[in-house]
Amino acid sequence: MPREFEVIVWGATGFTGQLVAEYFLGRYGVGQELNWAIAGRNEAKLGKVRSELGTGCDDLPVIVGDSDDQEFLTALAMRTRVVCTTVGPYALYGSKLVRACAEQGTHYCDLTGEVQWMRRMIDEHHDTARSSGARIVHTCGFDSIPSDMGVHLMQREMRARHGVACAAVKYRTREFKGGFSGGTVASMLNMMEEVERDPSINEVLEDPYGLNPSGERRGLDGPENSLARYDDEFGAWAAPFMMAAINTKVVRRSNALLDHAYGNEFRYDEATLLAGPLGMAKAIAMSGGTALLNAALGLGGLRRMLAKTLPDPGQGPDKAARESGFFHIELLGKHPTDASYDVRGQVRGDRDPGYGATARMLGESAVCLAKDELHSSGGILTPAVAMGDALLERLNLNAGVKFTVEN
Repeated sequence: MPREFEVIVWGATGFTGQLVAEYFLGRYGVGQELNWAIAGRNEAKLGKVRSELGTGCDDLPVIVGDSDDQEFLTALAMRTRVVCTTVGPYALYGSKLVRACAEQGTHYCDLTGEVQWMRRMIDEHHDTARSSGARIVHTCGFDSIPSDMGVHLMQREMRARHGVACAAVKYRTREFKGGFSGGTVASMLNMMEEVERDPSINEVLEDPYGLNPSGERRGLDGPENSLARYDDEFGAWAAPFMMAAINTKVVRRSNALLDHAYGNEFRYDEATLLAGPLGMAKAIAMSGGTALLNAALGLGGLRRMLAKTLPDPGQGPDKAARESGFFHIELLGKHPTDASYDVRGQVRGDRDPGYGATARMLGESAVCLAKDELHSSGGILTPAVAMGDALLERLNLNAGVKFTVEN
């Protein structure tokens, strides 16, 4: 059945939601190449967002409703091909929207990194979405598109060059400039609050295969490395990457959903590279700091004290800071038997990862789901499984996020 819109941006009055709307306006205009609308719970704020977007937005549709109203969310899902949502923490505000989209066959993308919530959505709605044809795609920002799509690229290149899958892929953050996302902080704190109430959630968080389908939560990868170490293959010291515990689970779910196209013994890990004469000292300091932060977040009283010093949801860097930010990631795809056939690649972004680049990645994910000819089935999917090469092409052409392979 035809839908009124191709994409609805849900949460357009929030900081990241406004960035997605700005991106859509600049890239696709209003009523031109993309038929889109903005939506949220406050009509006055939505009107303000529309007026601040600038010339040509008078005809941009505005939809008002409540994220806790299941009837409204069902009606919203029925009006569009894709719901693109920035309303987090998703564990608090996202479950009813996922249900509505899964039931109505409406594609969906978000920015969550909340592993415990994704696990619940998989358990509750994967089968429904598969039946309806809805592609429900979490982690469509800096978590976890560079990771998931980077591995997709390495595997594609290894098969094209040598006819086999990479036995392992390493993801290493080489350079990074950008601030903490207030939304990410809020999601992380809420997740720790959930753990305090229900310690069994730790089983999902600590399981390297915690997002895999039931019966497929096994493999060679263990817990994320928490220690500094020297990485000979990159010629630098390596420390834990702060988002690895999310990204690695997403990549492993991709492999499982692809019927283990990467191999049953595929291995994947992430780390931050620290080069130069102080590399070892920096890596040790970062490893220790990460361990201390994780320990502090696990203590309720201390966590709530720390929360007062961290960015609030809806806060973010100004335009100059977003545009001066960047990220540079290196990838190594390892041949199963001959290191001379290893494949190397890079992912570069020309905006700060938490906001500028993330808004573009999310926006292009939504457009990809709405407009491109995709061959994936419905279900709770990952970016690589749902969109694959189509999303890679869009990101390279439009989003300022470049995935490249070394010759």
